[in-house]
Amino acid sequence: MSTNDSIPLVHASLGEQELAAVAEVFASGWPAGQGPKGKALEAQLAEKYGVADAVAVSNCGAALHLAMMALGVGPGDEVIVADYGFPAPAQAALYVGATPVFADVRPDTYTVDPQVVAGLVTPRTVGIIAVDTVGMPADYVELQAIADRHGLFLVEDAACAVGATYRGRQAGSLAEIGCLSFHGRKGASSGEGGALLAADAKIGKDARLRSSFGIGSIFDMGKVVGLPIPTFTEIGYNFKLSDIAAAILQVQLGRIDELLGRRDVVAGQYAELLGDDELLTVPTVPGDRTHAWQTYMVTLDPGVDRGAVASELRGRGIGCGHGTFAGHIQPVFQAKQECPVSADLARRQLAIPMHAELTEDQVARVAEVLRGAVRANASTGRRAA
Repeated sequence: MSTNDSIPLVHASLGEQELAAVAEVFASGWPAGQGPKGKALEAQLAEKYGVADAVAVSNCGAALHLAMMALGVGPGDEVIVADYGFPAPAQAALYVGATPVFADVRPDTYTVDPQVVAGLVTPRTVGIIAVDTVGMPADYVELQAIADRHGLFLVEDAACAVGATYRGRQAGSLAEIGCLSFHGRKGASSGEGGALLAADAKIGKDARLRSSFGIGSIFDMGKVVGLPIPTFTEIGYNFKLSDIAAAILQVQLGRIDELLGRRDVVAGQYAELLGDDELLTVPTVPGDRTHAWQTYMVTLDPGVDRGAVASELRGRGIGCGHGTFAGHIQPVFQAKQECPVSADLARRQLAIPMHAELTEDQVARVAEVLRGAVRANASTGRRAA
């Protein structure tokens, strides 16, 4: 099979507009971080999300780390984290010496279950990190009520959800701190990148300072008459986003409705083509929210051999993946919690191609090959049914 016939799992929609924006940065002479393009991006994000401050950073993991530090999380603290998804929130808790406590998820939305969260609160709990799982916003009304009742912070890991909404509000602005990702498979992408969105300007100020070694913007210092010499008063990090990436993201954010519209069309086609298959289940989206479709995951019947299905798809040039992670079973965390819903989803879900460049014919081909592979690799009883 030629590479032209292959259908990748993910594909970034980057083109001439983004190249032109990069050329402007090259001409400006300032490609590094916290320059004019970075500042313009932060202003654009703050306006788009209606927050007090937005800090552009190197990735969403950095934003989560900065959030933990700005909130004063440390050793002896417990942070309740959604179990199903990329385990960056749990790692952010570990970065500052806290203990991540894993909460199971809803079987329909794959987002953290508020009832489970409520049952995990202890005197050591300081906050909750919810995850908008592969682009589906979590239940923020219920989660905020729990946080308010116990005096906890609530952070939104919206890494996968740029462009999604919950009750008419933008994902990323649904908690006191929102963390975004602009990785290559996201709806808006600069290859790598992220942002911290803060309802409180003090949080944004803290995160911005820590993101540049604790000394602030070198670009700003260069405009001061004289010779400013920064003083290092606390540990900081190099989490800056380059102006090259910031310029790309300004274009991408301007195209977000167009790009998410294409993903919505793909999701609708998959639902139509696969929705009646007895050996797999397609995602459902509650009426009070919209999905960013970073990833399209089908849930296979327990009698289907997922590995064999994946091998068949890949053998025919169709990209696929395991879905996402159940954090509590990862050895690094040595978790004490059991999350049966998350563990089951991690065993049975399969990610199939989802991006804004998929054609109708490609979606049809993916669906056809997937249905055949699922039937061929189901247990005898399920195949007959």
